[in-house]
Amino acid sequence: MQVEQFLQMLKKAGIDTFAGVPDSTLSVLCAHLNQMDKKHHMCTVNEGAAVGVAAGHYLSTGKPACVYMQNSGLGNAINPMASLTHADVYEIPVLYLIGYRGKPGEKDEPQHVFQGRITLPQLDLMEIEHAVLSPATDTEEILMLMERCMTNLRQKKSFAFVIEKGTFKSDLSYDYQNSYTFIRESAIRVLAEEVRKEDVLVSTTGKISRELYEQLDSIKGCHDQAFLTVGSMGHASMIAAGMAHSFPEQRIICLDGDGAALMHMGSLAFIAQQQLKNFVHIVLNNGAHESVGGMPTSACELSIADVARSCGYQYAETIREEAGFKNLLQRLDKLPKPCMIEVLVSMCSRSDLGRPKETPTDNKLQFMKRNEVL
Repeated sequence: MQVEQFLQMLKKAGIDTFAGVPDSTLSVLCAHLNQMDKKHHMCTVNEGAAVGVAAGHYLSTGKPACVYMQNSGLGNAINPMASLTHADVYEIPVLYLIGYRGKPGEKDEPQHVFQGRITLPQLDLMEIEHAVLSPATDTEEILMLMERCMTNLRQKKSFAFVIEKGTFKSDLSYDYQNSYTFIRESAIRVLAEEVRKEDVLVSTTGKISRELYEQLDSIKGCHDQAFLTVGSMGHASMIAAGMAHSFPEQRIICLDGDGAALMHMGSLAFIAQQQLKNFVHIVLNNGAHESVGGMPTSACELSIADVARSCGYQYAETIREEAGFKNLLQRLDKLPKPCMIEVLVSMCSRSDLGRPKETPTDNKLQFMKRNEVL
């Protein structure tokens, strides 16, 4: 189905406000939503926040809003879905559009397999009626499902469309670009060149981990000093914080993205409070969710270094070019910690960027063995 046609159906049903977190499965939809003004479309920092926006919209207008997310985002959204919008609490109807990664029987990345298996049971448990849309779902069937959806919303119940890859199509593409020239993988290459063999690296989900994997293998000949966080977006810094307590004699370097850092920004305050003297936090900020389609994040107009400094990081600096980044890495031992290095990078990645050859479990075992945990 043309995504424009689907959005017209929603508009006729009275749904004109959208909030959520981008997903590659919904990239065609997201490209259209990003053409809307900020009153009608809000790209939130996490999925639970989007449910909050939808609740606020309903309370002030009496109209349901639409919340979009990848199915992995259900974890962030469950609390407000259960304790805010559910019929046993405030009875606030929400329409959910959920990208269906890891559908049973279809090959996908490891972090999506279990979530794909439990997506529909999760919605059942949350007492949210749902329907799966696929490329084979025709317009007549979608119209029938839309009527079911609207019946639920009129009864102040939520409804979810779980959407398979390729369901929507459109001629519209979205190509966000920033003004930065430092290429992210070049920054990761510099880091791979400068880190010591005893340093511990933790990288966030998406292209950052994929690029770190390839650069470490190319430069160091192995990647066992890095824990590659393939899922749990926004939690790499807390994983690294846990390691910093256990490895006090080693430098712990967290390689984060702006979307991930925003998703659970309270972690910055926690890390600062812990006074971790061996913690280096590097945020590669391109102002976008590049790994899932390139929709801009709130970091477009925000200094993450300033936020970290306000939270209590002992040192924070923003870098825009390779020479400055390399120089700072060479002075890491002299910098007070925890420290934040925000690196402003361009929207750029290789078309032939690979993925780790090992399973997440293999990566975990290699990492733990290298650190003499096993």
